[in-house]
Amino acid sequence: MDVRLAQCFIAVDDHDKALAFYRDVLGLEVRNDVGFEGMRWVTVGSPHQPDVEIVLEPPGANPDASPADRLALAELLAKGMLRGVILATDDCDALWERLREHGADVLQEPTDQPWGVRDCAFRDPAGNLLRCFQRPAA
Repeated sequence: MDVRLAQCFIAVDDHDKALAFYRDVLGLEVRNDVGFEGMRWVTVGSPHQPDVEIVLEPPGANPDASPADRLALAELLAKGMLRGVILATDDCDALWERLREHGADVLQEPTDQPWGVRDCAFRDPAGNLLRCFQRPAA
């Protein structure tokens, strides 16, 4: 049995700002942009990974979420308390510089970690924590 990651979800409060970040700064391609019942889902992914996608969704997009749950999720997103993803790159320093030039909320500049990777941390426009790592040269 072959089990692989296909999609992961990141809550965003402004899809246009998220697109400007994920598409224009990180260089991900837009694969889908769907509106339904007043909500919007935008799917992005790396051109180097056509079978893996990140879905940018509104907080509390679950139709069964209560108004209180939607509010709680929106508040957690505003505080930067929801998790994001970890991205891989072949040049952590160049990506960090690009993020910095575009005004991203950089939390950690590139650092060599004891477990063998070089990584940095930043937040997307919605406040989600994202990390980016570079594997050591073989």
